[in-house]
Amino acid sequence: METLKLGGELAAPSIAIGCMRMADLSKEQADRVVHTALENGLNFFDHADIYGGGKSEEVFADAIGMNASIRDKMILQSKCGIRQGYFDFSKEHIIASVDGILKRLKTDYLDSLLLHRPDTLVEPDEVAAAFDELERAGKVRHFGVSNESPLQIELLKKSVKQKLIVNQLQFSVMHTGMIDAGLNVNMKVDAGIDRDNGILEYSRIHDMTIQAWSPFQYGYFEGVFLDNPKFPELNAKMDEIAERYQVTNSALAIAWILRHPAKIQAVLGTMNPERIEAIRKGADISLTREEWYEIYRAAGNVLP
Repeated sequence: METLKLGGELAAPSIAIGCMRMADLSKEQADRVVHTALENGLNFFDHADIYGGGKSEEVFADAIGMNASIRDKMILQSKCGIRQGYFDFSKEHIIASVDGILKRLKTDYLDSLLLHRPDTLVEPDEVAAAFDELERAGKVRHFGVSNESPLQIELLKKSVKQKLIVNQLQFSVMHTGMIDAGLNVNMKVDAGIDRDNGILEYSRIHDMTIQAWSPFQYGYFEGVFLDNPKFPELNAKMDEIAERYQVTNSALAIAWILRHPAKIQAVLGTMNPERIEAIRKGADISLTREEWYEIYRAAGNVLP
């Protein structure tokens, strides 16, 4: 398993396990998911305080019988800032959220904490005060954001002294806005519209790792594009190249993300142990430039 340095600081596998759906599992099922991941070198687990209303974190910790020995084998990340009907980056909420996360995960610290969705009422000084307090107390070792633009990140950096090591963003073969704009500069086509202010290039310039969520989805949770009859050309191409490398189409979709030189970390949402084992093989192959662009074009993208 290839190891990345998230933000140049935190060593982690190139594939992470997203735990949003863990609240739906039994203790035995969750235990199997976690141990299958660990056995395959996938020791990075991504949580959020809103996943299952906190139940996903509880199920995770209870299933594995969280203790110091197993905690040392994994990297735990969680997110906060989304509340019922609004966003909240206040110092009080961030600190209270982390305390709740730690209690549910039965651990003393998080390896990484992300601010989950931009709060337009954010006061950067409050965020900085919260991060400083959490760092001093040893409760959080690294910090980052999720779904934020370059200028939103720069606004936080006015006050926050800690390096923001990651930005979690939706990205997949069928969700390529951050790539499309860069390939269609100065073109009067929809693909040339810059919807994220150059977040891909910004991340590379500032050594900020992108974590790709929903790597198999199209649209905004509209469904999975793999084996979907809506996308016959894409699936034909995916199947052709997957057979060439003797991996599943899911593994190939991950290999496509990992091939980008931005060193993106892919976040899997599956709770199926067999799929985790199969998808993990995507980290072992490196697509050629021609193959990468073939998949991109098969997804319906037209190069200028």
